[in-house]
Amino acid sequence: MNPTTVKKIYHLKTCNTCARIIKELDPSSDYILQDIKSEEITVKQLEEMHQLSGSYEALFSKRAKLYKEMDLKNQDLSEKDYKHYILDHYTFLSRPVIIIDNQIFIGNSKKTVDAAKAAM
Repeated sequence: MNPTTVKKIYHLKTCNTCARIIKELDPSSDYILQDIKSEEITVKQLEEMHQLSGSYEALFSKRAKLYKEMDLKNQDLSEKDYKHYILDHYTFLSRPVIIIDNQIFIGNSKKTVDAAKAAM
């Protein structure tokens, strides 16, 4: 195995959807599972995700309760804002984020999960 190969799943252990997807994907032992609540995302990790996804907005969850509570939908958020909010609170990361080598799969749609499965 190539030492630069990255296989990682950022998830929330308390999220039933994340748990179901991880069970469905059945990742091998060479996958790193990171519970983003107990092990916060670092700036470096988020920047790596950004590099693969092309934007912080793509990584941002607009379904988070805090998004509604903070009335963010009525604000004009910049890429810098999205990055700040994701680093500020784990709930703003669209989950799960699956990284397989240089591919990134964001969120829990069936299409995304099927694409991740095909890449495994």
